[in-house]
Amino acid sequence: MRVAMLTREFPPDVYGGAGVHVEYLARELARSVDLTVHREGDKAAPDDRMVVEAVGDPGSGKAGVSAHRPWAALDGANDALRTLSMDLSMAAAATGADVIHSHTWYANLAGHLAALLGGVPHVMTSHSLEPHRPWKAEQLGGGYRLSSWAERVAIESAAAVVAVSAGMRTDILDAYPAVDPARVHVIRNGIDTDEYQPDPATDVLERYGIEPERPTVIFVGRITRQKGLPVLLRAASALDRRAQLVLCAGAPDTPELEAETTALVDGLRAERDGVVWLQGMLPKPEVIQLLSHATVFACPSVYEPLGIVNLEAMACGTAVVASRVGGIPEVVDDGTTGLLVPPDDPRALADALNAVLADPARAAAMGSAGRSRAVTEFGWAAVAERTAALYASLTGG
Repeated sequence: MRVAMLTREFPPDVYGGAGVHVEYLARELARSVDLTVHREGDKAAPDDRMVVEAVGDPGSGKAGVSAHRPWAALDGANDALRTLSMDLSMAAAATGADVIHSHTWYANLAGHLAALLGGVPHVMTSHSLEPHRPWKAEQLGGGYRLSSWAERVAIESAAAVVAVSAGMRTDILDAYPAVDPARVHVIRNGIDTDEYQPDPATDVLERYGIEPERPTVIFVGRITRQKGLPVLLRAASALDRRAQLVLCAGAPDTPELEAETTALVDGLRAERDGVVWLQGMLPKPEVIQLLSHATVFACPSVYEPLGIVNLEAMACGTAVVASRVGGIPEVVDDGTTGLLVPPDDPRALADALNAVLADPARAAAMGSAGRSRAVTEFGWAAVAERTAALYASLTGG
């Protein structure tokens, strides 16, 4: 079976949960299908041509990869328009596939058009919903209306919609009542627990000035309204003074959000020590070591369809305190692998973090239970198997 997977993010350019999902799903799917990944290419490249970066080998776990660039003629235009130009390139290149599979609004329209051109089924995985992310208007301006339109067209016409959690399935059907519930399938995100596992080394901590023996709260994520970093920074004023706060946070959505975050961090540093802000995207092995040595991982998201980052922390043996939103309760077992709190509530978040910090034995037990849950329930091989079975049900293959 020939599958064309369409995505904005793919290694080496992965910055969010959707990119992580595509990276590992593609690796596993390429063991059983003839897979080509169509991804966004270098925006700074000199022309508009598609560039074939790698040729896949069916059955080997290696996908073919093609990069597509927004049209140079649209340089300086709204980013949503530039994305739609890239979608046209992807749609043209995906001819000959038996199944088209798109991820996020950045590639959903490409999937819709490619399916119409080829007369083949379009599967779209919904990692988030534009109607649930109104703050994106800060970043995209009028382009938010274009992204919302592209998502609606794709989701209402796709042969199958994959929801990454049961909570996400409910959200899809609420936001898009025209979608037939029978077409929405829950296939949860996964985690590679061979890669994400506790790292006993401390060289990364020492390099960044983090004290290995001191209790630590860690956050890993982009600076976006969705991830709720300002909520954590406001909660941090009430954290146990013995604890360090490590923020692996970069790529702010807007200059305004960057300024807000900087002001909150500066204010926090003025009243307590042990606030470490690591800006930019850290290499994966460094993040794994930082997660491994943290007492507790904080996930203050105000919206989260599943939250792969919670799985990453759990796989590293770290307790989690997270918002009770979206698919997070399907990952974090409240009271066993961590604690769940109401979203956008700094006081409740601080109280839960302090409860874990105050009981190291409980924190360690939660971390151990989280690691076990990640290993037994969230393997990528099973995710790929269910995805391939969905393809077969649509093609009769």
